[in-house]
Amino acid sequence: MAAPSEPSPAVQAPALASLGLSTERPLVVVDVDEVLGLFMKGFGDFLAEQGFDLRVERYALFESIFRPEATQPLSRAEGQALYDAFFRTACGRIEPVPGAVEAIERLSRHAGVVILSNAPAEAEAARREWLLRHGLRQPLILNRGLKGPITAALVGQTTGRSAFIDDILANLDSVAEHAPQTATFQHVADERLRRLAPTSPRHRRIDDWAELEAAVEEAVRA
Repeated sequence: MAAPSEPSPAVQAPALASLGLSTERPLVVVDVDEVLGLFMKGFGDFLAEQGFDLRVERYALFESIFRPEATQPLSRAEGQALYDAFFRTACGRIEPVPGAVEAIERLSRHAGVVILSNAPAEAEAARREWLLRHGLRQPLILNRGLKGPITAALVGQTTGRSAFIDDILANLDSVAEHAPQTATFQHVADERLRRLAPTSPRHRRIDDWAELEAAVEEAVRA
């Protein structure tokens, strides 16, 4: 779970051809944090280095950051400052979600894959380097706000089927609204978040990558 997704100026979707992707193959659009990478663990480790605690007791990132011994979380502004510092200096240190890299590589054999992240712009180089270091050479797009509009623009370029994977319900609902032809899957990697994350019957919730890979493959190859 990264920061909440909120409406903001749309990011223009690039042409699939400019990303080296075919318009005749299926397309899978996949998030990074809590889908490909263990954001909560990495952010918690970063906070500990700065002398703060991450207490995963609710599904609200900026209400989960505390000073040791404190009973009230940091202010939103203080939490945002730490979040921004993490993406400037430490987001390249997160660990991959077990099974995710291998699954994406297998899915890429018969589908185009776009990695769509809401990380801040200043984190683009670190995020791209992290993907390459772990063997993920699929194109990366940084987005702002809800992911429905840009996903619709991407999948609208292909004649194949499409799928979207994210941990945040608001992004999944946005894609369902703007690209209803796209199969939507929710994946929450952090075990502490799984019981807290809002879900909806509109989207398949699959928290194991082996099962998720099979479901996405079935959706885009049917």
